[in-house]
Amino acid sequence: MTPPTLNRSRRGPRVSLPLPGDGSREWAVLAVLCLSLLVVSLDTTILNVALPTLVRDLHASDSQLQWIVDGYTVVFGGLLITFGSLGDRAGRRGALALGLVVFGAGSALSAFAASPDQLIGFRCVMGAGGAFVMPATLSILTNTFTDATQRARAIGIWSGTSGLGVAIGPIAGGWLLAHFWWGSVFLVNAPIVGVGLVAIALLVPTSKDPQARRPDPVGTLLSIAGLSTLLWGIIEAPVDGWADPLVIGALCGGAVVLVAFVAWEARSSHPMFRMDFFSNPRFSGASVSVSLVFFALFGAMFLLTQFLQSVLSYTPVQAGLRLAPVALALAVAAPAASLLAEKLGTKVVVVAGLCTVGAGLGLASGFSARSGYSPVLIAILVAGLGMGLTISPATEAIMGSLPPTESGVGSAMNGTNIQVGGALGVAVLGSILNSHYRSHLAPTLTGLHLPPVLAHAASSSLGGALAVAQQLPAPATAGLSGAAKVAFVGGVNTADLVGMAVALAGAAVALAFLPARPRPHHAQPHLGDQVVAAHRAQPGGAGPGRGTAA
Repeated sequence: MTPPTLNRSRRGPRVSLPLPGDGSREWAVLAVLCLSLLVVSLDTTILNVALPTLVRDLHASDSQLQWIVDGYTVVFGGLLITFGSLGDRAGRRGALALGLVVFGAGSALSAFAASPDQLIGFRCVMGAGGAFVMPATLSILTNTFTDATQRARAIGIWSGTSGLGVAIGPIAGGWLLAHFWWGSVFLVNAPIVGVGLVAIALLVPTSKDPQARRPDPVGTLLSIAGLSTLLWGIIEAPVDGWADPLVIGALCGGAVVLVAFVAWEARSSHPMFRMDFFSNPRFSGASVSVSLVFFALFGAMFLLTQFLQSVLSYTPVQAGLRLAPVALALAVAAPAASLLAEKLGTKVVVVAGLCTVGAGLGLASGFSARSGYSPVLIAILVAGLGMGLTISPATEAIMGSLPPTESGVGSAMNGTNIQVGGALGVAVLGSILNSHYRSHLAPTLTGLHLPPVLAHAASSSLGGALAVAQQLPAPATAGLSGAAKVAFVGGVNTADLVGMAVALAGAAVALAFLPARPRPHHAQPHLGDQVVAAHRAQPGGAGPGRGTAA
């Protein structure tokens, strides 16, 4: 086996990895990367069905339950760019292995947590491990598949795996809870992590920036503080209200810190993330597309889970099984989207995908309390196909517009798009649902003259209203439960219409900014080369150890 060599091309420096033979090892590497990604993405949703059990067994309060779920997301999203950049500098295989070790340790500790506060802390440890794993998987993929066509197909499979993990989490969690104790939803990660670590050692080659810049501690602190604060504000908004002073402070403070991060990175001689990349419409347009499609995915899953359980009366496991087709549609469409993008161009496929997502959400906006499951199935299949069509080529556009030496921080930016877009989807669509529900139920509650405690419980959620209705005389029971369901379904419909509008706005952005068809890579001066040349042309420009990679 020959040692790695540095191959210079017009696309910028690339570490050529020793992968001899017919290419089968590249696909074996992809399998390892997808396994690592699956266990991390699965954990974003697998815990949801265990929350009632945690209340019973750990005596967790509502606020503690929220942080058991959200602590993982805030730490995960806040550290993505920092850990992606660290992987570029120190080595991506090492970052992946370290991330799995940290994630596995956090999972094992979570399984045996003795209190809600311990579980919150261990979940944060898991989030830190996930922040190493996600960007490392995509950056290793980008540096392993050097052929543009093969890389696009590999990214399609990677994208399908990402969506699959989010969708099957509730199903896996429900099955585990039916057969084992609540800690099994965490302990199940341990053997997967063990297999992943062995496979990484045997199959995954390493790569890193061959002339890495020196660390950027100021950019690191600004990135972590800004993203964590912004995500906290987004997650808290539906609970405490968008007008809550703490929420406003977090959103404004996070935005200010991120503006400071952008300003610092733009002026730094050794930036953690080069702002020049956003001048490329392929990068910026694809980033917006990824954010908005995950806005739709997470928001729609949030709405549909409640609709299936609260209106159609399915159990959590039954609801999870009935949402599984969206994962199947996404997993099938994502690899196919790569083939379509080769023939039709990224712009056409991404625009078509976002329009299809909009169509699925438009169908969902017509649900009623008597709809049954068939309309839900049609809507989620349409939306899932659109999501698969969008995620794969948009992700490939992001990674293909960056020099390979920056693939770690580029994949971290892609992960940040996913986390911020998904959190916004749940927050915005959830807030619209709650606002519509409360305002349309208020006249019924006023007419019933309920005690304040019961009126508050009924206005807080559909489940609360149905519980209150059971305590009332027969005519009032039917009146309150019927009005509550109508108000709730109306809120779901309104939120789905907003989600449809967001998806169509994303299609407009993709139509305006994504190039119709990037020039062949052998004829396309890579953005990384242009940035390096421009930076070196300045007085005191970058040499080895300063600024961009050579």
